[in-house]
Amino acid sequence: MENQHATLRPDLLFEVSWEVCNKIGGIYTVLSTKAKTLQKLSKDTTIFIGPDVWSSENPSPWFEETEVKGLTEWAANASLPYGIKARVGRWTIPGNPIAVLITFDGLYADKDSFYGEMWSRFGVDSLHAYGDYDEGCAFGRASGIVIGSILASGYGKPVGRGFRKPENVVAHFDEWTTGMGLLYVKAYLPEVATVFTTHATSIGRSICGNNKPLYDYLHAYNGDQMARELNMEAKHSLEKAAAHNADAFTTVSDVTALECECLLERKPDTVTPNGFEKNFVPSGAAFRTAREAARARLLEVASALTGVRYDDSAFVVITSGRCEYRNKGLDLFIDVAARLREKSLGRPVIAYIMVPAWVREPRTDLSARLASGSSFESPLYEPVITHALNNPDYDPVICRLRGTGFCNVDPKITVIYVPCYLNGTDGIFNMPYYDLLPGADATVFASYYEPWGYTPLESVAFGVPTVTTTLAGFGQWVLSAFENSFDECGVNVIGRGDNNYHEVVDHIASSIEFLVGCDAKETAHIHKAAMATADAAAWSEFIRYYDEAYDIALRKVKKSAAPIASAKKIKKPELRKINGLSLSKTENKL
Repeated sequence: MENQHATLRPDLLFEVSWEVCNKIGGIYTVLSTKAKTLQKLSKDTTIFIGPDVWSSENPSPWFEETEVKGLTEWAANASLPYGIKARVGRWTIPGNPIAVLITFDGLYADKDSFYGEMWSRFGVDSLHAYGDYDEGCAFGRASGIVIGSILASGYGKPVGRGFRKPENVVAHFDEWTTGMGLLYVKAYLPEVATVFTTHATSIGRSICGNNKPLYDYLHAYNGDQMARELNMEAKHSLEKAAAHNADAFTTVSDVTALECECLLERKPDTVTPNGFEKNFVPSGAAFRTAREAARARLLEVASALTGVRYDDSAFVVITSGRCEYRNKGLDLFIDVAARLREKSLGRPVIAYIMVPAWVREPRTDLSARLASGSSFESPLYEPVITHALNNPDYDPVICRLRGTGFCNVDPKITVIYVPCYLNGTDGIFNMPYYDLLPGADATVFASYYEPWGYTPLESVAFGVPTVTTTLAGFGQWVLSAFENSFDECGVNVIGRGDNNYHEVVDHIASSIEFLVGCDAKETAHIHKAAMATADAAAWSEFIRYYDEAYDIALRKVKKSAAPIASAKKIKKPELRKINGLSLSKTENKL
């Protein structure tokens, strides 16, 4: 970056992700919370592009189809190839940014010739593709086509009754699922600056998911070789090509930057840590009311399962997130609970594991108890789980709970597995996760593989102290910004590596023991420290890292990019002609 120059910012920004208006994982949180800050900085100059995987019978609860000047007309008149259709509207999140949802099914018929073109141009090896690879590639390619069509229509920043041609255009692609879109833009829209963000490398996640040590051997691993060994060649090849061909390559933390450098063989141009918006966190009397309601439900469910009567003195600790048994530290969390059985805690502990698995239905016996409103003296069968599973004998969490004896009620510590999405309609709690979180006294996210870590950040946003590890990007950020103690920041970051599992168990158990023993005054102080840490991670603080990435990308293409055609120079029948290339001819060739 040339520091002597003013930062270049995009006049028009496209951000492409499979999780736009499609709540699946952490990337949804990244984009949906960042949108409000982008709108404040420059209203309606960001267009989010996501997959239209919805129907009239099953509409997206996060998308409202509505008129957007210029784009609605474009969607009605655009002649998009392969049957691509676009719906224009707003993402129903704070900031209400513009969103375009697109179909892409028609591209499957042409995928082989397109994969051949991508092999020829960028060396992307799609030969051994399987699973969701075709779906991601079709969506990515369709996104590139849509970006080109929108620019060719003359759309830009609204000025009076028309639009001002954007001079600085950035297309930002998130994760390997959008990689083909970046390569399409690179090949056919060279004037558009491209940014690629890998939130977690596909091969790094696979190494960890296959119980291989990542960190001790990171510099010795060859990403291409490991991809062949773990049958990840197509995804890894696409992700690597996108990283190498992006005008700016970013990732979300220093720990993942090192992973990218070793496995993708390109060092990120900059690190773009994930910020947060606390707009849904209640305050004052509303927070106290929310905490009381959450605790009441958490204690009620625990009592109905176990037959133990818990009062408000019970200490509730939660872990949550994606159901990755080793990567997310679920194994370690259960062992921490087992270690706590050996300690004199002074009050009962209820440890909740809230991760979605292959769930069948809510437990009917538990539902009946909760509906009765009565108290019970005896436990239910296997009082460690709230829902029936389709594969209980193969689910690693329930198997570990059986193996560590938690199916036998111990009034000192109870572990409860909640294997479903907490969206308010789960049949047991019937409260969203964010409504339950304020009822916790602590959270633990003992991840082995965690590029960033939104769950601990969400926890401190609600004033709930959290334990995380040095292998999480959030944990590394805390160490760089604060003194590592609950009193200072509401967070305790535990050093974790490939060979200190039992030491980490001991340290986390001691951390929980400390919090259990805190009096009301110290607990209130830690609560405030946690919320202050979340304030420091607000998007208003972190958006500058994205400004740097966009500046890098724009400077790289500024001298060589051809001018984007304006609406005044293009007649309507020729809207699909960009930089002298007929999109219909180009796309038939791909």
